[in-house]
This record gives sequence, C-alpha cells and structure tokens, in this order.
Amino acid sequence: MAGRYPRLVVSDGTLEGLKWLALLLMVADHINKYGLHDASHALFNCGRIAMPLFVFVLSYNLARPDSFKNGAQTRTMKRLALFGFLATPPFMALGGLLAGWWPLNILFALLSLTAIIYSLEQQTIMGYLIACAVFIVAGSSVEFWWPVLAFGLAVWWYCKTPQLTALIIAVVALFLLRLINGNDWALAALPVLFLSTAINIPMPRYQWLFYYFYPVHLSLLWLWTQYV
Repeated sequence: MAGRYPRLVVSDGTLEGLKWLALLLMVADHINKYGLHDASHALFNCGRIAMPLFVFVLSYNLARPDSFKNGAQTRTMKRLALFGFLATPPFMALGGLLAGWWPLNILFALLSLTAIIYSLEQQTIMGYLIACAVFIVAGSSVEFWWPVLAFGLAVWWYCKTPQLTALIIAVVALFLLRLINGNDWALAALPVLFLSTAINIPMPRYQWLFYYFYPVHLSLLWLWTQYV
C-alpha cells in the first residue's frame, strides 16, 4: 500500500516559510485573544491554521532519515522543555486557564509529540508503552488535547511510510479540532500543506528565533494588557 501514495517532499526553505506563516497567524490570533478580547472572528479563524502548520513542520523534520540516530529528537525535546517552561509564567499571567494552569502551552504539546515519536523510534515494547502513556496523559493536559498529538503522529507516519491510514487519521484529527476550536478552520491548513510540496521558497533557517519568540511575545502581550 505504501507505494501507491506519493512521499511528501518539502524544501527546507518552504518549511521555513511555513513556520513564518504559522508565526504570523499565531501572533494575530494572540493579539485578537488577549488584546482585543476575541473581537475579530476573522483573526480567530485564521489563527486556527497556525497550530497544524507548526506541527507539520516538526513532524516532517522528525521523520527525516537518521533523525533518531543523530540525536535530533533528543535535542528538540530539551529545547521545547526549556522554552516551554520559560513561556509558562506569561502564559499563565495572561489568564483564561482552568485552575490557573490548564492546559499547558503549545510548546508542551510539541514536546509531548516529540517524546512519543522518540519512544516509537526505539521499536521496543517499553518504548511503545511509554508512547501510549505519554499520548494519554499529555493529551489531557496540553493545548489542543489529543487531536494535536494524533495529527502530528499521522504526519510523521505518512512522511516515513506513505499510507492511506495515516492520511485519514491526519484529516480526522484536524476535523476533531472542531470540538476545541468551535469551527473547521484547522482544515484550511491542508491546501496550504499540499501547496508547499509544489513550491520552493528560498528562505534561510532561523532555528532558535522561533524558540525565543514564543515566551518573548507572550511576555510583551502581558505587558500590553497591563499598561495599555
């Protein structure tokens, strides 16, 4: 079955372009949420596209050949954990969280996804059990819950072994985000991702910028809500 479906091939520059697009959509969504109190439905809807784009880029990179052997997943987990914790104080200070902390910010969702993939890559019974445990526990605690993890796993699976099942899971996971988002705008990420396989955007990579940007922009948004 794997041979019947084309492999996803996205240039490094285009992947970087997807991250910048996701970043802009995320910032617009957060400005609308924290600064404008969700006054703009257009910004809210566009913001639903950001998470699938970020997750796609991460899963695509984690599915690269030898990413497990060369330690890329371990390095990614360390970075996501560090900046996830740095983003927690402003994320909590901005409010809107249950019991003051739930759910954990998106970097912890990406961290959980990476941990699951890392465990699966070990191809051991213990690794599979850990992956299942992380999926169940983390899915109840991070932004976008289990659908974000299911979508990321489906993308990673398809990138490694193109199969119809992986495609179905990816689409269903995006559709289930309706339960969280209240609309189906996350599905709008699909045509963007399909288009990304057909174009080559010459963009340099700024790896650490995206890690630093997340806690910094949340801190600036918090200052805005306090003094503007």
